[in-house]
Formats: sequence, C-alpha cells, structure tokens
Amino acid sequence: MSYLQQRYPDFANPELLEKIPLAASTVLDVGCAQGALGANYLRRNPRALVLGIERNEAAAAIARQRLRDVYCGDVEATPMPFDLPGGIDCIIYGDVLEHLVDPWRLVIEQAKYLAPQGTVLVCMPNVEHWSLAARLLAGQFDYETQGLLDRAHLRWFTPRMMGQALTAAGLELADVAPRPTETGEARRFVAALTPGLRALGLDPEEYYRRAAPLQFIWRARRAAPARLEVNATMLAPLGGVSDVRVTLPLRALRSDSATYTQIQDEADLTPHLPDAPRIAVLHRPLLLGEPGLARLRTLLRQDYVVVSEFDDHPLFMRERGVDLDALLTFRAVHAVQTSTPALAEILRPENPELGVFPNAVFELPLTRNFRDPDRMTLFFGALNRGADWAPLMPVLNEVAGAVGARLQFHVLHDEAFFQALDTPHKKFDPITDYAGYLRMLGTAEIAFMPLADTPFNRAKSDLKFIEAAAARVSALASDVVYAGTIRDGQTGVIFRDATELRAGLLRLLADPEAMRNMAEAARLYVAEERMLAYQVSARSSWYRSLWARRDELNAALRARVPALFE
Repeated sequence: MSYLQQRYPDFANPELLEKIPLAASTVLDVGCAQGALGANYLRRNPRALVLGIERNEAAAAIARQRLRDVYCGDVEATPMPFDLPGGIDCIIYGDVLEHLVDPWRLVIEQAKYLAPQGTVLVCMPNVEHWSLAARLLAGQFDYETQGLLDRAHLRWFTPRMMGQALTAAGLELADVAPRPTETGEARRFVAALTPGLRALGLDPEEYYRRAAPLQFIWRARRAAPARLEVNATMLAPLGGVSDVRVTLPLRALRSDSATYTQIQDEADLTPHLPDAPRIAVLHRPLLLGEPGLARLRTLLRQDYVVVSEFDDHPLFMRERGVDLDALLTFRAVHAVQTSTPALAEILRPENPELGVFPNAVFELPLTRNFRDPDRMTLFFGALNRGADWAPLMPVLNEVAGAVGARLQFHVLHDEAFFQALDTPHKKFDPITDYAGYLRMLGTAEIAFMPLADTPFNRAKSDLKFIEAAAARVSALASDVVYAGTIRDGQTGVIFRDATELRAGLLRLLADPEAMRNMAEAARLYVAEERMLAYQVSARSSWYRSLWARRDELNAALRARVPALFE
C-alpha cells in the first residue's frame, strides 16, 4: 500500500455523507483528502459548489479532478482561501480537527463564513473509547499509523469537549450521533469493569454509551432553526413506489438537522417534538366509512396535519371493487401530495389543497454499462404491464431474430413477458428490492417502457425514464407519458406504434456510440433537473405552510367531512 493510500484512503464516510444538507449550494470539505466525500455528494446534488482544502499535494491533485476547486496548503495559516460572498452552507471536518495545532481557533474563524442557516459537521475520534481505556489499564499507549492512536493526532476530544468547541465558535448545537461500530467487545469490557464503575459512583450503562462508539458526528448550525417533524406510513415495498415516494424523500428531508422524520405503522404514529410543526403522511391509505374516520380522528387528536400521498389514478381502486363515492382518502385529509400535474387535476375536485412533487432521483449511480459494443441488453422491469407490451411483442421477436446474440434481454418479475420472447438470448430474475432493481437496470443499455393510451396510464409519471436516464440507460418509450419529458432522438427514443418501435430499436442497435451519447444527455437532464436535492426546500416549505394554515385547513376539512368531527 502506498503512503497516499495509507494516509489518505479513498473513502467516503457514509454517515457523514448522509448528514450533509442535501439542498446545500456551497460545501467546504476541510481536509478533503482525495475528494471522495465531495464526489459522492455531487452524485446527490450535482448543482452544488463543492470545495476542498487539503495539505497533501498528491491527494489534492486527485481531489481537483472531482471537486470544483481545491486549495492545497495549511488551513490554519489560510483559513479561507476562497472568495464566497454568499457564504457557505456546510463546512465539513471529517476526522481532521484532531490533526491541528489549534482546532478551536480554526472553527471560530471559519464559522464566520457560514451562510445564515449554515451547518458545521464534525466527525471525531472518541478519546473515551473503551479500547483506549483498556490499553491504559494494560500500561500501553503506542502510536500507530491510523486509528485512535494515529501518530499524527495532536488533539483529543470527547463528544462533550467538541460540543463546547462548537458552542465557543458561536454555533447552535443540533445533534450528535455515534458512527456504527461492533459493540460486543465494548459490552464485555464494561461488564468486567462494572463493579469498579459502581464503586466510583458511575452508571455502567451510561459509561457504555460513552465508551462504545469509536467516532461521533456532531451537527451544529449558525442559528437555531425552527424544527419540523414529518412522520409517515409506508406500504410494503413493491416495485420501488414506496422508496421513491416515501423512504427517499424523508431521507432527503432529514439531511437538514432542523427536520425530524420517521416511518412508522399508522397505529404507532406519535409526535416526538412537542413544540414543532407535525405532519403525518399516509402512503396510499384506503380510508372508507367509519373505520377510516376513526383512523383520521386519532391523528387529529394528536394535532397532526394529515397528508395523503398518492401517485396513481384512483380508477384502479374502482376496478378492485372500491366505491369511490365512499372513499375518504382524498377529501378527509388536510392535503394531498402527488407526482404529476395531470394527477393533481384528477384529485383536485376531492381536495383543492395539493402539493405536486415529481418523482426524482436521490443519487446518480455509478455507470456500469456500454462495456461491449457488440452486445446490447434490453431491460424490462415493470408491474402489471401485460396489456401494454402484448401488442408489441411480435416486433421485439422480429428484431431479436434478425440481430441474434447482439440483442440480449433481461426481464425482471414479468414471467409472461419473458416466456413470450422468442429468443435464447434472455435472462429472467424474480422481483427484488428497489436497490436490486436499480442495479439490474444499470447493467443494460436499453430500457423498454411501453404504456398503452388509457386514462389510467395517462396519469402515470415518467419515473421509469428518470431511473434509466440516471443510470445512463437509453430509453425506448411510448409517447404516452414519456413524450412530455423525453426529447425524441436526443434524450431517448419515442414510439407511437409497433412500426415506430421496430425502427427505433434497430436505430439504437445500429449505432451504439450514438445510443450512448443519447443516454449521457438523458443522465445530464436528470442531474440538472430531477434530483431530490432540488425538492428539499419546496417540500419543507409546503409542510410548514400547511402547519401555519392549519386552522384554515381544519375549517375546510370540517366543511368537506362534518362526520370527522362528530
């Protein structure tokens, strides 16, 4: 292992990455090493200006290829080498302050450059870690090349000491959390010390909480922000809908230290921040009759603003025997959030309080396709699309027969589609979780997206396109829904019938380089326009506005559904 690899491992701390505010415009990584953390953040927020400070020239040279700009030098001598009149939204100290002569002064100096709502993140080794106590008890204190006893460490901190340092810099403490670590040895060590701890008047469990974590992450703000609590229910994950509409948006929101989010069963929904605005998001709830009213009354008694999250045409419920006239899902809640303007207009007669948040990508995946120009894979992974693909199957089989092994098929979940393919060059996988689906999609070059022209389909979103585009996979899509987003021939290929499907597929196969360029353009579109990072502020503002108008919303709710208040 080279010195650079040993001292500056090319690694992005995942817990630290999760805490960088997703909506940050400007991020400064102090001690950025080779820029891995900033590079990973840019896959989540490509619009951000991510800067680094690094004293090792070899590491800084690599970081410059990943970040917007990197200053190589002594940060204590030059605390702010960049001209940032708009301030910094997030300053990151990832295992760096312990290497400095006067870290307290540096934090004070750099905190002056924070934007009004700016955040400071500190990941710090914990000098209270049990392993250090064990070594001292054994008479050992030998420096090492890495870890707690890194010979380059000049300063030592407990979480309490770091909190004091941040407060001294004029910052408001937000939270502190341990990084995950194996705890079995810590438990055994504390158990062995328990008699002595008790003799000293120390609570063994409290000591364990301090001694088990190897590292802690602090979040602090320039000013204490108003808190917001968003609790949500979620249907069992199937096809990615739960991830895209609930899990990932809440993950994006809680990157802001002002926002607390949690996914719970509806029966367990309980506010955790007594004085904060509280929103209950119900994911595709089926609310009918008195049982539905009773569920909503429980939430209203806890002073929740109740939002129904729904991203499909309600016609599908009628097809499953639900009486839409008796449905309370939309009219008996304070507000409804959905994914498309078309769907919003369908739901508006039931409830005029609507928030439209288009489906978006949390993170651009690393690209893994276009490895072999002589073999292209067409991916199909969708639920309940039999009526959409069946009229087009003869064309797929015709092209597959004509090009042979050049066109491979990868089918996820739909066994009927797989069986209908008349080619030996095909692979089938059963349904998987959303991460697995995205991994499979990312190995293909073409994503097949058929939608017949029906009222139900016209209300759908372009999610399949943005998922494929994010992974640099070329879209071969129907005009229904997708023509509103895809620029035909530039960010994908649109077909209106079987004849256009044949021409479009053959065109893609004939010129892999042009196909790849098209896929790159689509990925750029997603990076510029369709990231969840760009919705965080809008979602938070909408929830806060609902809370601010809750008296008005309650009056409107009482007028729509008087029985709810009986």
